[in-house]
Amino acid sequence: MEGISVSGLEPGEEGAWDSFVRNVPEATFFHLSGWRRVIEKAFGHRTFYLVARRNREIRGVLPLTQVRSLIFGNSLISNAFCVHGGIVADLPEARDLLAAAALEIARNLRVDCVEFRSTTVSQPNWLNRDNLYVTFRRAMSAEADANLKAIPRKQRAMVRKGIANGLKSEIDNDVGRLHHIYAESVRRLGSPVFPRRYFQLLKDEFGQACDVVTVSHGKRAIASVMNFYFRDEVLPYYGGGLIRARALAGNDFMYWEVMRRACERGYRIFDFGRSKIGTGSYDFKHNWGFEPMRLSYEYLPINAKEIRDVNPLNPRYRVAIGLWRRLPLSLTKLIGPAIVRSIG
Repeated sequence: MEGISVSGLEPGEEGAWDSFVRNVPEATFFHLSGWRRVIEKAFGHRTFYLVARRNREIRGVLPLTQVRSLIFGNSLISNAFCVHGGIVADLPEARDLLAAAALEIARNLRVDCVEFRSTTVSQPNWLNRDNLYVTFRRAMSAEADANLKAIPRKQRAMVRKGIANGLKSEIDNDVGRLHHIYAESVRRLGSPVFPRRYFQLLKDEFGQACDVVTVSHGKRAIASVMNFYFRDEVLPYYGGGLIRARALAGNDFMYWEVMRRACERGYRIFDFGRSKIGTGSYDFKHNWGFEPMRLSYEYLPINAKEIRDVNPLNPRYRVAIGLWRRLPLSLTKLIGPAIVRSIG
């Protein structure tokens, strides 16, 4: 494969990396170079951002993060803490060389497994789990009223209920309310919470490509979500609501407000994000009239007999999840970040 070489991302080359990512259709927000800085600062993990070049021109990229844990094993993931990843290349030769480089790193690190979180099959000889996660995406109209009418009747009624209850939304410059609400939401699901610093790092790193929409009832915030913006799409990513938000249709109103605000800013794709098949999150998004699209998560065991299954639906975590749900919120905020950094 003469003429193409693979090496690490050089300091000062981030702009060229991001320019390549924005111009390759298969690339996602989670391929941007900023994730490297966020992951290293927030969790202390080693990252390997690989670049395939021909005549100094970038022809492919692959973000990789090593996640080591006594509980969940040692994995090389593209990309950790993200719903998408894998190789992005405009030449087959670049794709092949990046895959080979990733395997060389994996063997040197003696990881248990390599994982690519791809939207489609990219490594046909690897193990593939396409029966676990789906994503929901749909085009938006340029008119907010048309987007509201496109929501199925029963779900649209919930949005109108939130409006009738006097809910208000705002762009939140402080991640504090988001972190508190998110912590309470994931505790009810039995999941550990990220540190508040992680949310602040995301906001600082991605600037205008990241915001927080918070919904209030009177003077109290009841729901909040962090959103990412990439090309012409908006992706609500970390979000949740307090228990009282359910009766007020707070979550329904919140996602509508994200859609409305993004539409008015000129975004034309609403990406509702990843959900596990058979969960309440899956049903909620489907009720908005979005059709699921299966994600292709690819695994290659290196020093393990089976691929890791860090998944709340895994029966082996049932007892731990039940106990977590009963812990005080303050305690989950304290010990949750130490656990979640090991999941990736």
